[in-house]
Amino acid sequence: MEIEAVLVALDVGSSKVVVLVGEVSNDGALDIIGKGTLSTNGVKKGLVNNIDQTVSSIRQAVEQAERLSGLRLEAAFVGIGGDHLESLNSRGTVAVSGAHREVTREDIERATEVARAVTIPSNREVLHVLPRDFTVDGQEGVKDPEGMSAIRLEVTTHIVHGSATAVQNLTKCVRKAGVRPDELVVSSLASGEAVLSETEKELGVAVADIGAGTTDVAVYGDGTPFHTSVVPLGGVNVTNDIAIGLRTNLTAAEHLKMRFGSVDSKAASRDDVDIEIIDNGVARPARKSDVTEIIEARMHELFEKIGEELGANASGHRLPAGLVLTGGGSLLAGTAELGREVLQMPVRVASPEGVGGLTDHLLTPSYSTAIGLLLWAARVVTTADAERYEPPPVGQGWNRVRDVVSRFFP
Repeated sequence: MEIEAVLVALDVGSSKVVVLVGEVSNDGALDIIGKGTLSTNGVKKGLVNNIDQTVSSIRQAVEQAERLSGLRLEAAFVGIGGDHLESLNSRGTVAVSGAHREVTREDIERATEVARAVTIPSNREVLHVLPRDFTVDGQEGVKDPEGMSAIRLEVTTHIVHGSATAVQNLTKCVRKAGVRPDELVVSSLASGEAVLSETEKELGVAVADIGAGTTDVAVYGDGTPFHTSVVPLGGVNVTNDIAIGLRTNLTAAEHLKMRFGSVDSKAASRDDVDIEIIDNGVARPARKSDVTEIIEARMHELFEKIGEELGANASGHRLPAGLVLTGGGSLLAGTAELGREVLQMPVRVASPEGVGGLTDHLLTPSYSTAIGLLLWAARVVTTADAERYEPPPVGQGWNRVRDVVSRFFP
């Protein structure tokens, strides 16, 4: 089995930095051959708030992955989140210029560029221009018009843009850590690659990645995303609520959440548990049910916010496949059940799929974005019709300085 490409994913989250190295074989299989994970305090709600801490965390995670894979990592597909992200849908129309009036790849790219020419503030930066479908001389719903006879070609695109400052700060951290960003990929779209099936995307589905600082949301229909957003609530909010409600420190609150965390207060035990009073280290008793009630209240609010996003932006699009939850915050017991109760739609918790190799402890919701970044990268390089991300020659370091992706996914 021949190795066709070597890829790197870098997920810079609010609680941890994850680096994954993957090999794509010529039969399409993706195997993880290196990984590095490190806690970080340099990112808050998806935004870099300490350059030095973030750079240090990225560098150390990269070094872990390099030691395990035996490769020198120079470039990566980087996840980006934060509530500065916004999306819109745009149409572009061009006259077909190819020989014999056949749609060419150049016509598709020209139509996409026209769709991209929307007015956004100067302090915003476009991250994705994703074609949704095409209309060929009035025939709607065409997925790939290349080679079709036509006079007029229209494309509907999904555009995601973010704060230029946030994008620049993340890019600066990655570069200072010695890694070149191949592409910035919105975290919710990466997670969708890892946990959603093609059938769900066709039917209509939403994915919500509940991270430490934020919840990344993407809504799909007819096989492609049509809305991308971020809810500024995550697992840290739950921890803070426990700390305030029970008058304890954040470390003790996180321990309580992880050990007794549940969103079903009706089934919660009323047994006592010792907690540490803030500042003096003295233990005092509290009911486990108190912990659960606090968690349930915050998670109920989170699902209401997600419902507002879906109600405001999925109008006209039914979501028969419901909502798919992933991310570390989805691991609380009873989360899917609470989601179904609040949203009145199908809700399930999903782990990432589609990869092999060194997957120990990785096939959990906490790593959906990182694995999704690898899957996104694999799809990009295997559909590119020019250069590839080639593996290093045997006995030599890895040197894949290539920028072909930019013209496929601006």
